[in-house]
Amino acid sequence: MVTNQEAEAAAPGAGATVDPMRLASRWRSQAEWACAAEELEAEPAPSELNTVNSSGLFSVVSTDKLSVKYLGSHHHGHDVGVVQADRPAPTRRAVYYFEMSVRNAGYKGQTSIGFTNESFKMRRQPGWESNSCGYHGDDGQLYVGQGKGQAFGPKFTSGDIIGAGINYLSQEFFFTKNGAQVGSIPKEIKGPLYPTIAVHSQGEELTVNFGKEPFCFDIEGYIFEEKMRQQSVSDKLNLEPDISHWIVRSYLLHYGYQDTLNAFDMANATDPPTNRQNGHAEPPEMYGLSHRKFLRQDEKSVICFLLHSQRFIEYIRAEQLEDAVKYGRANLASFLTHKAFEGLLKDSVALLAYEKPAESCIGYLMDSPQREFVADAVNAAVLSTNPTMKDPENCLYSCLERLLRQLTVCSFERRAFNNDQGDAFLLHKEVQNYERSRRS
Repeated sequence: MVTNQEAEAAAPGAGATVDPMRLASRWRSQAEWACAAEELEAEPAPSELNTVNSSGLFSVVSTDKLSVKYLGSHHHGHDVGVVQADRPAPTRRAVYYFEMSVRNAGYKGQTSIGFTNESFKMRRQPGWESNSCGYHGDDGQLYVGQGKGQAFGPKFTSGDIIGAGINYLSQEFFFTKNGAQVGSIPKEIKGPLYPTIAVHSQGEELTVNFGKEPFCFDIEGYIFEEKMRQQSVSDKLNLEPDISHWIVRSYLLHYGYQDTLNAFDMANATDPPTNRQNGHAEPPEMYGLSHRKFLRQDEKSVICFLLHSQRFIEYIRAEQLEDAVKYGRANLASFLTHKAFEGLLKDSVALLAYEKPAESCIGYLMDSPQREFVADAVNAAVLSTNPTMKDPENCLYSCLERLLRQLTVCSFERRAFNNDQGDAFLLHKEVQNYERSRRS
């Protein structure tokens, strides 16, 4: 790929004010986008109970380390069979949730569920010590960092399925019983938190579900409702009238989608928005449609090189290899002495070496993102010839794209404010989720 500084030096005239190669960073293949989202959200999640770092007052009932039974004497408050998950709850998501099944409530029904930190005393009920919280079955109370509980929900016993979760969107703990939400409290505990269960009297037996099996509670529905609730807060913000209309219209103008723009305007002809755009009667993007000029680029310019290399690639796509070789000799050979174009030029020419170039390690050059990158680079160069364009950055992105970039930055800032807890806005992921929900 062409480096930014070298590209600027190689692009005189109109291209000198804008570096179109900066556009390359936003074009990725579907696989690359999926990999980027996976890396961002990659975080180990609990999968079993940590039977080593525990109180030891229980026996492990199942070989998968998901069930425990009480073995202690339950004479004192420190005779608790408490056990944490093998890993803390992941934080790079909107919500984390797990459940436990009360196989047997035992003699006193003193089972409990909640979250504790790494330094928690492993012979106490969750919620009885600082930096912990727990929902207890014998009294239905919620304990948050002290021995005195607060009225919270119903008691639970044999056969009940109890869930505990962390809502990173609202920064709350919430608990469920048999698929229904019991209640929530503010999450005031910092640091990594471990899913935790406890047994405290003879015969008590619990089994946990960290997500390998379907949950009793509709966690996906809960997450959807929480996101819609967050969205409703944004929907109540006051915006200028018709702002969304002008954002969409400026995007169509920026990229020269004239047919779509005409249809868009016709659809709004019966109730046209007021003609306002940043105090200008005509938006700057209108130049791209009404005043486009033929760019007489220097023979060594970035735009000239991109167009030649793309045509070379299109010959290979059409399996016209002889034409590709002839075109390359006639139009790409002059760029061999320019280091700025060395990377992309070598990759483009290397396509000739593969029997199936689209399946090769440089097959990305034949994907649609490469075409889109070249088209947008040319479009940016066209817009840069506008004599009224004050900021060259406006050539690279439409106002809609700048808005989405700002939204992405703000979502990461919000997550940083919450100690890197919660999910972040990724446009590609949101589009995929929308398409998935539309199909279902």
